[in-house]
Order: sequence, then structure tokens, then C-alpha cells
Amino acid sequence: MKPTVSLAMPALAALVLGGCAATPAPVAAPPGYLEQARNLAATVPANLLGVLSAELNRTGPAGAIEVCSVKAPQMAQAASQKSGWNIRRASLRNRNPKGVPDPWERTALERFDSQVAAGVAASTLETWQVVTENGKPVFRYAKALPTQPLCVQCHGPTAMLSEPVKTKLHALYPNDRGTGFTPGQIRGALFLKKPI
Repeated sequence: MKPTVSLAMPALAALVLGGCAATPAPVAAPPGYLEQARNLAATVPANLLGVLSAELNRTGPAGAIEVCSVKAPQMAQAASQKSGWNIRRASLRNRNPKGVPDPWERTALERFDSQVAAGVAASTLETWQVVTENGKPVFRYAKALPTQPLCVQCHGPTAMLSEPVKTKLHALYPNDRGTGFTPGQIRGALFLKKPI
């Protein structure tokens, strides 16, 4: 699978294509795809944040961890079935073992981290690309998920986590890599894809 250069990064595309005459030209997003992806990327995390906020208020951070481990995948699956898009979250420092990024996702996450390090606001970061998967064109989209202040109760520095949170994390995610974040850092990204 050889992806084309992201349309979200025209300056980078010019640099890359300048030295690679054999590289195919970027493929434009199909009509409506980018708008659909952006709408889903705005609503799916907002819905999850609402559920988590309510659970934090009801049971505290340790209770919210269990809800997040069950509700987040269910909400992504329901949004996928309703919209026709494949929707998932992944992170370079994943908590859920299913949240390991594939190569395209890893590249997007690494680019987002570099952009944040250069001073770009994490909340503005997105990228998209038409790639070939199994011989067919697929539109892929990524939207950075910055760490919100309420997230650090379960994703913050380990020394700052409460004992009930540490106990619950160890029970549910023995190989957890999703701690050590501060507000504004990229916790991961929401990834969407759909065949063209």
C-alpha cells in the first residue's frame, strides 16, 4: 500500500513531490466526504465527553474508567453503523490494547505531535488522504484529540492519580500506556475511513 500525500499538508506535498517525479499526484477528497468526516469528528468525542462528565460526577474517576472502557467502543461502533464510516480511536500511548495505531494512523499521530511541539494548537489538527487498501481507494481522516482538564484524573501523571484510579487501571488495563498526559497534549486521535 503506497499512500498519496495528504491534501491537508500542501506545503509538505510540494516538498515531497518536488523530489519524486514518479509519485502520483494527490487525489482529491470525494464530494461530501471531508464534511461528513469533520461532522463525525466533532460529534463522537463530544458525546463521549458528555457521558464521561456525567459518570465522573456520579461515581468519580475510578467509576468513569469502567464506563469509558465499555461505552467508548460502543459509541464508536454505533456511530460507525449509523454513518457508514469506520470510526475508532488510537494513540501512540494507548490504554486499550485495541487502540494501537496502524501505519497510517501512526504517521498522522507523529505529525500531530510535531505540530504541537512547534506551537500549533492541538484542537485545530486534522489530516486526510485517499489511499489504496486491498486494491481499492479509501478516504482516511484523522482529528487530534487533545487532553482535556477532566481527562488528567485518569490519564495524568501517575504520581497524581488517586489510589482507586490506579487500582482500576491495573485491573482493566495491566499494560496501560495512557498516563502522563497534561491538558493540551495529544492523547490520541479519532480516525475515520470509508471506501470511495
